[in-house]
Amino acid sequence: MPADTPYIVVFCTCPDQVTAQKIAYNLMENRLAACVNIVPGLTSVYTWQGKICQDAEVLLIIKTKQSCWDSLQQKIRELHPYEAPEIIDLPIIKGDKTYLQWISDCVKPQDNL
Repeated sequence: MPADTPYIVVFCTCPDQVTAQKIAYNLMENRLAACVNIVPGLTSVYTWQGKICQDAEVLLIIKTKQSCWDSLQQKIRELHPYEAPEIIDLPIIKGDKTYLQWISDCVKPQDNL
């Protein structure tokens, strides 16, 4: 059962640094995230179309609010080259109150879009 929290962390893997930066900056410019960490040097082993694959990827760690989920997911899908990009939402169960308030202050309220 999902936690009842307005704050989430979203993971999204990208094929390269250029794609990761394009998505990160677009999310920031549209105020869909308070912060996006770009983590290079990731190796992913996965199954795709019946084959086991291994690729170098870049991980985005996106801090935002649950209310941004639909717009954030749509924006990533628009910018992402993968047919089925990883876009995973994890609830932030606990966090520093000042940090969580900062997230709220940074993201655009989604009812104003």
